[in-house]
Amino acid sequence: MNDQPSKYPGHTFLVQSAVLQSHSHSCIMWALGFLLRFLAMQPVAKVDSKGAWCYDSQDPTCGPTHWKELAPACGGPAQSPVNIDLRLVQRDYTLEPFIFQGYDSAPLDPWTLENDGHTVLLRVNSCRQSCPVIRGAGLPSPGYRLLQLHFHWGSPGHKGSEHSLDEKRGSMEMHMLHVNTKYQSMREAQSHPDGFAVLAVLLVEEDRDNTNFSAIVSGLKNLTLPGVSVNLTSTFPLASLLPSSVGLLRYYRYSGSLTTPGCEPAVLWTVFENTIPIGRAQVAQFQTIPQTGSPSLHPRPIIDNFRPQQPLGGRRISASPGASIRSSVSTLPCLHVALWGLGVGLRLWQGP
Repeated sequence: MNDQPSKYPGHTFLVQSAVLQSHSHSCIMWALGFLLRFLAMQPVAKVDSKGAWCYDSQDPTCGPTHWKELAPACGGPAQSPVNIDLRLVQRDYTLEPFIFQGYDSAPLDPWTLENDGHTVLLRVNSCRQSCPVIRGAGLPSPGYRLLQLHFHWGSPGHKGSEHSLDEKRGSMEMHMLHVNTKYQSMREAQSHPDGFAVLAVLLVEEDRDNTNFSAIVSGLKNLTLPGVSVNLTSTFPLASLLPSSVGLLRYYRYSGSLTTPGCEPAVLWTVFENTIPIGRAQVAQFQTIPQTGSPSLHPRPIIDNFRPQQPLGGRRISASPGASIRSSVSTLPCLHVALWGLGVGLRLWQGP
């Protein structure tokens, strides 16, 4: 070992500084690596990296409370669905009858039934002629063309409609989604408050099957995986899924949003007052649709695929001339007291 002092006194300092800097850099990199690994292990509530969304029944970490992380509009105003309080709705005489085109006959073009992992859709937008269109009923011109209809349902023994009338829900809810024909694409329609018109019908469970849903229900058994679609063996008049001609005059209208991400506030909602019956066994068939592509023998079914109701805020809900409006019960005691007071006053004035 050479104990002689260095000829270059600063050399030892520089070498030591370099070693210290290298060691410090290594410590920083190690600390950063540890921090990243630590964060990666934490249960972060998120919509997954593929942009997927779900319902709480599927996975609470990507359920409705987290949709705004994927689509900011989901946390914004004018969201759907809502409860329709019949004490607060306002009569609107401009809400005239609907004009339905292409709803009264079974089309020749095939329809596609699809399991998209969140619901069951019936796609009817492949029509070449006599495409289903709605007009009138206070909707903007020129009209709205039907794209698809889909369903929301609960779990066994629990109701699953999205909207409610005076807090009363249906076992299921059917949505007929129409796009404004003046817009050239779905993307364009999504950026306008009148981009879509949705007809919402609450379905009420009964013992007897409703044969009007037979074609759809019979096709459910073929929807074995998400992404699977099948052509229906037969079509039918879409009017058979809607309320009667009298029932079509009784509806409520408000401005809202799509009830799945991106939750665009681009929908003119029509919620019919009259419900439609559906068989208990038919509802059970919807509750067996698989939500996962797992090869297991018992894949998890889609259940409770409805969005929680959203604040109405300052929005107005209008009632058609034929729809029900309920007087506020809080005014009735005041009226009774006033009439009672008037009677007492008259008796006192008349004397014994």
